[in-house]
Amino acid sequence: MTEVTRDLQRELEAILMVADEPQSVVALASALDVPLSEAKEAIHALVADYNGDSGGPQRGFELREVGGGWRMYVRDTYDYAVKKLIQDQVPAKLSQAALETLAVIAYKQPVTRGHVSAIRAVNVDTVIRTLLGRGLIQESHTDSETGAIFYETTPMLLQELGIESLDQLPPLSPLLDDGAEGFDDVS
Repeated sequence: MTEVTRDLQRELEAILMVADEPQSVVALASALDVPLSEAKEAIHALVADYNGDSGGPQRGFELREVGGGWRMYVRDTYDYAVKKLIQDQVPAKLSQAALETLAVIAYKQPVTRGHVSAIRAVNVDTVIRTLLGRGLIQESHTDSETGAIFYETTPMLLQELGIESLDQLPPLSPLLDDGAEGFDDVS
């Protein structure tokens, strides 16, 4: 049996390639059972490698620190290529779950995955990934305190719906209670 030589950078790379959310250095160090300082050093080496600072080429992806953690992203320079691929390969139909999730995001944006899950009363992780992959929603910002990622619709959604702005979305049903009844107007 051959002994496998450990390559911390490649181990981190493998984890970060499949992670849906930013991963903290503490979580990464813990997952790989290495000291925090080694994990930090390996992450910074990966950033330099991907940026071409180590003598190699600049990669089409980058490792960014966002929301208190690290995550892989397409380098802005190559967004056009990924967008074209996604647009060319995306089937036209969305599932009922995707349509409902998209409606919640469109009407409540910016909104977190947790808020959407609470409104729909189901887990929306897979649907969010699908909508992100199809370019219909995007990350708006990250809450600095909680690390929660907020989502918003993209211009591509407006284009697909054939509207100029979200103001053109139909109003929510006038029969739905807006929750204002029973409150005194305190002007």
